[in-house]
Amino acid sequence: MQVKVLGAAKEVGRSAFQVNCDGVSFLLDYGVELGKESLYPLPISPHEINAAIITHAHLDHSGNMPSLFAQGSTDVYATPPTFDLSRLLIEDMVRLEKSKLPFDLSDVSKMIMHSKEIGYREKVTRGNASFELLESGHVLGGASVLIESQNKKLFYTGDINPRGSRMLREADLDMGEIDLLITESTYSQTDQMPRLESEEKFIEFAYEVLDRKGILFVPAFSVERSQEIAVVLKNAKFKHKVIMDGMAVKVNEIMLKYPEYLRDAEVFADSVNHAVWVRGERERKSMLGEPAVIISPAGMLVGGSAVFYLQNLALDKKNGIALVSYQGERTPGRKLLETGRVSIRGKEFKAESEVRQFEFSGHADRTALFEFIKKIKGNPKVLTIHGDNESCTKFAEEIHQKFGFDAHAPDAGEVITI
Repeated sequence: MQVKVLGAAKEVGRSAFQVNCDGVSFLLDYGVELGKESLYPLPISPHEINAAIITHAHLDHSGNMPSLFAQGSTDVYATPPTFDLSRLLIEDMVRLEKSKLPFDLSDVSKMIMHSKEIGYREKVTRGNASFELLESGHVLGGASVLIESQNKKLFYTGDINPRGSRMLREADLDMGEIDLLITESTYSQTDQMPRLESEEKFIEFAYEVLDRKGILFVPAFSVERSQEIAVVLKNAKFKHKVIMDGMAVKVNEIMLKYPEYLRDAEVFADSVNHAVWVRGERERKSMLGEPAVIISPAGMLVGGSAVFYLQNLALDKKNGIALVSYQGERTPGRKLLETGRVSIRGKEFKAESEVRQFEFSGHADRTALFEFIKKIKGNPKVLTIHGDNESCTKFAEEIHQKFGFDAHAPDAGEVITI
């Protein structure tokens, strides 16, 4: 079994790995990295692979998959919600980034035509190799991948949250003895605030803002984070109006279609249906008239209806902005966090509203990653990926020191054999 690293090498983004199993070849993810000059993983032709697998819908894992259909075709496997969410996010990206992408909406349609929906633990066999998806606890329909061929087993975490969340069950880590582990390293060097503490601090801030008759604006990722914030507010029996806007509303509709993928479908439905769903510009403007919590993508303030709310709320000190999503480098969200400044219609202003950050990551943190590695059976080689240079490199060193595994942070283009 050979693995070629096509992306996510010492960086978060453009995840992609080619796995060759003695004549059968699988592609694990094929993502993009928006906001960088190098958007894409190393190229691969659809003729080089027998099947492609999308672990989950986030664009850094799914966003480049349609490019395979600009030059050919292959079967693409994922869970049903992953396909629905991927299509929504990729089509939105095409509309926003049209001139920069090597594919168009027709290629997205071709990808969906070649989609093969599978559930968790549903084994797919190609030649002398097989793969199956295991629940990852990261986003709705999200999966890790277990590949078996000629008595060798590879486990690719994708993005993983072993503990799950209020919406999602714990990750399924029952994979037996493995020979190669490809693990994300995003937060391998940091521990996050305990989730219940983050929730309490967030709810306190929401009440502070609304008690002074302000609006709390929560820019959040459309897939998962927006819905999780709604669930947190409902669980706390929050007494004020909650509003959801932008693509988060379309994601709500998709998630409600798949109750079997949720930890508690009834709690989820109660939470999102309790919120007011905004469906247009006229409704959006009317939401600014009274105190409320407004949840709206984009999580890093790079577009979407979040820009409208930022422009209308950031210059009033009675309002608040709660940053609950990761803030990438050179994004408006990172600038707001670090400098307290916002761009409004081309001009720079100091934000008067109170800005706070809260940790609601869907990834395993340092403690959870080491708990996961500790439970691994066998004596696998380990590749640390999907983190910055330091996170991947140090994590590999620590894995070797603590567990004795042969671990390292690979470079793009590297080929590993087991």
